[in-house]
Amino acid sequence: MKKQLYWSIPLLLLLGSCGLAPAQKAAPLTVSVSKDVSAKAPPQATAVAYPNSQRIEHFDTYHGTRVADPYRWLEDADSLQTKGWIQAQNALAQPYLEAIPERERIKQRMTQLWNYERYDIPVKRGNRYFYLRNDGLQNQSVLYVTERLDAEPRVLLDPNKLSKDATVALSEFVPSPDGRLVAYSLSDGGTDWRTWHFRDVQTGKDLPDILRFIKFVPVAWTADSKALYYARFPLKADGTGDDSKQREVFWHKLGSDVTRDPLIFKVTDHPTRNPYVQISDDGRYAIFWLYDGSQSTGIYYRKIARDGAPSGETVRLIDSFDANYQFIAAIDDVFYVRSNKGKPNTEVIAMPATSSAEKDRRVVIPEARFSADEVSIVGRKIIVQYLQDAYSLVRVFDLNGQVQYDVKLPGLGTTLGFTGDVQDTETFFAYTDFLTPTRVSRLDLATGDSQLFRAPKFAADTRQFVVKQVFYKSKDGTPVPMFIAHKQGLVLNGQAPVQLYGYGGFNLAQQPAFSVPVLVWLEMGGVYAMANLRGGSEYGEAWHEAGTKLHKQNVFDDFIAAAQYLIDERYTAPAKIAIRGRSNGGLLVGAVLTQRPDLFGAALPAVGVLDMLRYHTPSANARQWSSDYGLSENEDEFRAQLAYSPLHNVHKVCYPPTLVTTAERDDRVVPWHSYKFTATLQEAQACANPVMLRVETRAGHGAGKPIWMQIEDYADQWAFLVKSLHMEGGEPLLRRATAD
Repeated sequence: MKKQLYWSIPLLLLLGSCGLAPAQKAAPLTVSVSKDVSAKAPPQATAVAYPNSQRIEHFDTYHGTRVADPYRWLEDADSLQTKGWIQAQNALAQPYLEAIPERERIKQRMTQLWNYERYDIPVKRGNRYFYLRNDGLQNQSVLYVTERLDAEPRVLLDPNKLSKDATVALSEFVPSPDGRLVAYSLSDGGTDWRTWHFRDVQTGKDLPDILRFIKFVPVAWTADSKALYYARFPLKADGTGDDSKQREVFWHKLGSDVTRDPLIFKVTDHPTRNPYVQISDDGRYAIFWLYDGSQSTGIYYRKIARDGAPSGETVRLIDSFDANYQFIAAIDDVFYVRSNKGKPNTEVIAMPATSSAEKDRRVVIPEARFSADEVSIVGRKIIVQYLQDAYSLVRVFDLNGQVQYDVKLPGLGTTLGFTGDVQDTETFFAYTDFLTPTRVSRLDLATGDSQLFRAPKFAADTRQFVVKQVFYKSKDGTPVPMFIAHKQGLVLNGQAPVQLYGYGGFNLAQQPAFSVPVLVWLEMGGVYAMANLRGGSEYGEAWHEAGTKLHKQNVFDDFIAAAQYLIDERYTAPAKIAIRGRSNGGLLVGAVLTQRPDLFGAALPAVGVLDMLRYHTPSANARQWSSDYGLSENEDEFRAQLAYSPLHNVHKVCYPPTLVTTAERDDRVVPWHSYKFTATLQEAQACANPVMLRVETRAGHGAGKPIWMQIEDYADQWAFLVKSLHMEGGEPLLRRATAD
């Protein structure tokens, strides 16, 4: 989600959820005794000598259907057998990738282009501005602070000094209301677990307070900057966090013993609702936003006393869980809420804090033709970031819902930001598109005038490329938008190498954004296509729901139709199409790869959800994803999952060259999805096309990954495509050294 850049409520898979206890009694499931049947495995019909993947006889029974799981043992990440198997897979993949002649030149070019100054959106608290800056090739962006935007800032925290390999990342930072302290979280080695620390801005020294066992949620300061509310997971018997349970909300007064922090809220009447906590701008309310999937949320609150402590009982302001409700702000005891109840493109409603009755709610901004993707209130202005055919339209309203102005944007791209306090007179936002590196501007809320704060100086000339948006029809006739980028003057002869990217899930829109790896791909003569599949938020909740649960196949049909469009319009041919996706997008690639292996020339599924029958098991930390995926415990959802689950739809056919990538420390989409899928695909491969697995040992799902590691990762993937799509020597980048 976009939200505030210094923290974000992670509603969706891209940012994470937690595994929870079952919402209902599970359907009968039986497990057979496991035994080694490696000797019975059919011989490899491939030229590649893959590592031995032991097959065991293991079956689960779902609703009378017996399902084999011969690589269940790979779910034990700590076993010596699994670790040895990972080492063997890396020992196969790494030399193969490093031997591709073009890899080093691709890596050099990425390093050159990545070396440009980058800024994130400033956050103002008290009389100070805080923002992240990267001088180009710094592995982690550095946190700066200044009293004036036109003055030289000073370094407040440099995470590059926290580890030798730069894998300790600054994940979030939240300045106190008076700007004298900043709470910041660290992630070690890519894990989603965060430790929160507190730094004195003036001295640069940390306080002794440390909060632990936190994932996916920021802390929330009280108005006096002396205490915080935070949501953490309960503890296991060994003293570590238990993310198979629901979070609980605590109150911490700085300087006090963290182990004695009072519990101020927990869900006691529902097994899967998970709380997030915010503090209203006036400091009078602690807001508990309860998440039970992206279509089912609620809003509770407690009042806050003058000393910052909670006061009174918890009030269930919105307790119906019949839609997605998001708290925006509280002004004069009126709560402003973003709601999609009966309005799939969402509306903004206002309701008194004293009444939960629907009759007391009034519509401030009615549903529009476009989806209201993000809403904030800053300076007593309501700022709505609409999605118009997957690009941003930003409109500003007063508190009565009257249009004030549209924010002028430089093109058809993506905006981020527009956050701040109700009393602020300014806000900041970022803009990017496929050919424009992220630029940050300041918006004067009274006049609507914007001034550029920072725009990077970029070394490459992007004018040689063109971006267009097309609409194609999916299998059921639904029009689907797609962005296509390529060099000017591309000849449509059906021979261009194409990288087709998609996601299609969790109400996440895929919007234009600048990417150094994508630009390198364009320089190599490649075409880059991004399809706006159902399952995202591009056209509101209706578009999202059309790609969920029993309708998930729509997402795969949309992606397959995108590939067919590119073939029909003579951009490319099946042997020249590479498909790529991450996380839920890794599921997408795995599903279409197994459904239409004839349609693609290469596949890059990254950190994918690939075992749909077991993704929600406690070890997989993912039960709340059932709002999109459903559960194998429910028979109709099981039948739908089994029909597309990548792991369960591998057959002995010729698959295109496939490079599966994951990370050992991914505790969001656990890596055994990729392990089991790779072992299954290698065993079934019926031709000489390689099936490789690349496992990063000091990374997680992707957040906080140092620049050097990102460059290595993309160089591997792009080199794999050069070899798989037969691009060798076809473009200047691949024919020359790039030291010039």
